[in-house]
Amino acid sequence: MTQTNDIILRTTTTLIAFILLGFSVYLFFAGHNAPGGGFIGGLMTAAAIILMYMAYGSKAMEKILPINFRFLIPVGLMVAAATGIGGMVFDAPFLTQTFAYFQLPILGKTELATALLFDLGVYLAVVGVTMTIILTIAYDRD
Repeated sequence: MTQTNDIILRTTTTLIAFILLGFSVYLFFAGHNAPGGGFIGGLMTAAAIILMYMAYGSKAMEKILPINFRFLIPVGLMVAAATGIGGMVFDAPFLTQTFAYFQLPILGKTELATALLFDLGVYLAVVGVTMTIILTIAYDRD
């Protein structure tokens, strides 16, 4: 089998994946105050990872990113469920969120909300499901 010369694809993938990952982080953190959140942030992250799989191949990506994406699904679901149950511990309804302002060393006065933890669970679950589906389809040779 001959190897194709895909230097242009690999070079542009590096830049595009960096932009996609940066935008997914922005969408993730903007989610509880503006449009965005764990779902769309997870989809953007999965898109960047899939692009890298297409450009570099599965063997190289498994060395670079040795993650079992099927493991992310239950972890994300547990994090999301734990944040929902957390409100019940304080005698509030399921999925009640709260926030507070904290003085952080570099960022200064910053709002931290429990919605961010819920979004983290959704983010992990979406990345896990999306990558599992795409990689299962890609590896199916029949």
